[in-house]
Amino acid sequence: METLESVLDAASAFVWGPWLLIPLLLGAGIYLTIRLQGLQLRKLGRSLRLALIGRKDESASSHGDISHYQALTTALAATVGVGNIAGVATAIYLGGPGALFWMWVTGLLGMATKYSEAFMGVRFRTKDARGNMSGGPQYYLARAIPNRFGLVLSILFAVFAVLASFAIGNMTQANTVASSVQDSFGVPGWVSGVVMAVFAAVVLIGGIKTIGRVTAGFVPLMIVLYVVGGLLVLVLDVADLPAALALVFTDAFTGTAATGGFIGAGVAAAIQFGVARGMFSNESGLGSAAIAAAAAQTRHPVRQGLVSMTQTFIDTIIVVTMTGLVIVVSGSWTSGLEGAAMTAEAFDRGLGEWGHYIVTVSVVFFAFSTVLGWAYYGERCIERLIGIRAVTPYRIVFSIVVFIGATTELSVVWTFSDVMNGLMALPNLIGLVICAGLIARETKAYLQRDPTLLHEPAQSTLDGVGVLDSR
Repeated sequence: METLESVLDAASAFVWGPWLLIPLLLGAGIYLTIRLQGLQLRKLGRSLRLALIGRKDESASSHGDISHYQALTTALAATVGVGNIAGVATAIYLGGPGALFWMWVTGLLGMATKYSEAFMGVRFRTKDARGNMSGGPQYYLARAIPNRFGLVLSILFAVFAVLASFAIGNMTQANTVASSVQDSFGVPGWVSGVVMAVFAAVVLIGGIKTIGRVTAGFVPLMIVLYVVGGLLVLVLDVADLPAALALVFTDAFTGTAATGGFIGAGVAAAIQFGVARGMFSNESGLGSAAIAAAAAQTRHPVRQGLVSMTQTFIDTIIVVTMTGLVIVVSGSWTSGLEGAAMTAEAFDRGLGEWGHYIVTVSVVFFAFSTVLGWAYYGERCIERLIGIRAVTPYRIVFSIVVFIGATTELSVVWTFSDVMNGLMALPNLIGLVICAGLIARETKAYLQRDPTLLHEPAQSTLDGVGVLDSR
């Protein structure tokens, strides 16, 4: 076990080190932002309106299995998870308050990446043997890059995504829920495991339409609960908020000196852990959200790309910011605690013991919603690799693994999850950079016809066809 742990630690350090994924992630975000002319800032307001309000006639006249909003909440279900509570705390624990700044940078650049992968997910989606929409990097990498290289990239993504779905999308989430509930309420881990496994199986049997209805119902509630709790802490400590913000910005470029239970960190650590945990939280560049986007009822890839882009804004600029500022304002980042315990301590300092309960309940909702979202990602990728016959066995095994995750120590699985997340991102980011010309050209053409996103031009011939032009 020690040998395996050492191998995984080395692999994680390489994948997430300064010479591979971090520069590729930032570089792809910058490149796509330039090619799209700052789309994530220019169209953010209208994108939020389209995502949260939409058009009543869009679903009835469009291809797809679930609505714009359900696709967004399904992707948010998979994204807004333990990373927003424990991941932010871990980034600050390892990189200091300045890591929060680099999480913001990753989020803003990641909005362009998230737009691009969602656009491609709808642009090259197809139907499976049961007539359901299926898309994502496991399809668009092969269809948009019509050679053996694109095929290899698509298969690698699918393999890594299936493995990741059992790790970061399942076992780690279930384990975090079981541990938090046991600490707060004394409920044995096996009880939490049984409950989660049964609920997961019931929802997954219904497929993406059931997942979409469930996430549309409770994802907004769980985000509002957590954000309101964080706002209460910040309001009560509002006098310390300016100093906390100043600390975040200054430490992002100067490093953080040792203080209290914090051992100190340089600028490189702030960047590394801010970017790594930022991507862990919002999944921009990972390619996973494109799988949910491909199921959306939409009449054009640009429209769903803009809706999906708001997912990163909600996750990072709202939820991650709330966690990070509460940790810094409360001073819990110097407590020596790590992960969810640091976040719980921050809420406790602001709200008393009620703060701890808010974090625990949020962990339960955030983590279980992530399980549902990742189950869908995994089944779409297993369908790509083996065929539709593998979907039902996958759902059964996935539900059983939820119980295993809730009742097992997972130190190695966390590291394995980091490696799989990074390996998923590599083929997807490479493909997006190659396809940047196609994405930029067709985005520009659509927005010239419908700059307000209100006119909704008729469905083009984009679904499932297209030849790459990277100019």
